[in-house]
Amino acid sequence: MSDIKRFNVEKRLSDMAIYNGVAYLAGQVPDDSSLNIEGQTAQVLATIDKLLETAGTDKSRILMAQIFVANMAEFPGMNKAWDAWVADGNAPPRATVEARLANPDFKVEIVVTAALR
Repeated sequence: MSDIKRFNVEKRLSDMAIYNGVAYLAGQVPDDSSLNIEGQTAQVLATIDKLLETAGTDKSRILMAQIFVANMAEFPGMNKAWDAWVADGNAPPRATVEARLANPDFKVEIVVTAALR
């Protein structure tokens, strides 16, 4: 049985855990909440890229994505950033829901699970 590895561990949560060949990312939110949804989404996806790189994998290995948007009217802007980012031929299964996020200035939060290489 493999050990669980946690990254960026704080009192309440970790940014990522790796177990049994799978990386589980916590919900990632933007650093700059003044951006529009396209900008916030691009920022979150860049953070996801960094975490996946730390885990030794990349976006082509995402098994599932869950996207939370504060306002579904902004869904097209989120999709614009997502479509520019997602790996060609490797679009993962995805769910997108409208949700009230922890910070009212956040427009998007994304959770992914990815297989390691």
